[in-house]
Amino acid sequence: MKFLFYISKKYSIPIIQPLVESLQRTEHEFAFFVSEKVRKNIPDEWKDFLIMSEVEKAVPYHPDFVIVPGNFVDPRIPGIKVQIFHGLGIEKRSHYKIRHFFDVYCTSGPFVTERYKRLQKRHKYFLVRETGWSKIDHILNYPTEDLRKRLNIPEDKKIILFAPTHSRKMQSAEVLLPVIPEIINNNEFWLLKFHELMSKEINQNFEKNVSENIRIIEDHDITPYLHLADVLISDTSSVIYEFMVLDKPVITFRTSSRLDKAINITDPEDLRKAIDRSLKNPGEFSNNRKKHLEEINPYLDGKISERLINTLLEIKEKDLLPKKRKPLNLFRKLQILHHKRFRKGYLR
Repeated sequence: MKFLFYISKKYSIPIIQPLVESLQRTEHEFAFFVSEKVRKNIPDEWKDFLIMSEVEKAVPYHPDFVIVPGNFVDPRIPGIKVQIFHGLGIEKRSHYKIRHFFDVYCTSGPFVTERYKRLQKRHKYFLVRETGWSKIDHILNYPTEDLRKRLNIPEDKKIILFAPTHSRKMQSAEVLLPVIPEIINNNEFWLLKFHELMSKEINQNFEKNVSENIRIIEDHDITPYLHLADVLISDTSSVIYEFMVLDKPVITFRTSSRLDKAINITDPEDLRKAIDRSLKNPGEFSNNRKKHLEEINPYLDGKISERLINTLLEIKEKDLLPKKRKPLNLFRKLQILHHKRFRKGYLR
């Protein structure tokens, strides 16, 4: 079987990484179809494999599966189109939007699966399979030995990670960033990870406040910093659930749901108190974190990628796809063609 990984954003690389590692342990073939931005950040271990950026090269490759950690895929590429999602953003309406590109949706856990099963009954042309989200394997299996030394992080300081979402309606950066320089303790080192799609103006306005106790993370993969952090501050970002996998404390700012998963504040003046409380009692919300993960992504065995690949192979070998055809979807197809021709990029 042939697998094609369709990657348009840098932050999708760690979502794909464990799937690549799983396929390397099999006899199946795989290749990459990437945007130019992703190509510049390709891991060294991928460079020996076939990497394409033009659909004219991807079509004759003729994959059996096209695996997509995003919302769109070029319909001219053959194969079973598989949506594996670019995050655990279960609160966002866009997480459940059917854009008529995919034949299979690989869901992260029961909460998402239930909603997609209802959509499956309505549309009738795609399958839903619960496998877990592949990036969780990457997080759980990430090598952490000498991590502070490798990333030049002070050994004697508590690590506070601030990772807001990019969504204008849900993001906390504009409100919390002005507060942060005023509340940092001397025994703390702060890491700031801005989303790739967040307003550049917000980042640039804060850069003048960067000090020896603050570092802005430029890496596309937040995973090593999740392992380093003692506390995560966010809002309604998918990264919250990624961090909860490590069973460490989270502070949310005006989060939209599941308020009991962490300390949720609504006033920026309460941020310092919430940090102190989290550092003093990191296990306070541990049972709540585990409860929510049971619904969102209960698979913590490090075998999600293997499970996902085997699920797809079974669908193909047993011919389980519904016979009903996808809608014509002409408008969105034209969007992709226009976007690729005139902007030389990809829709997310």
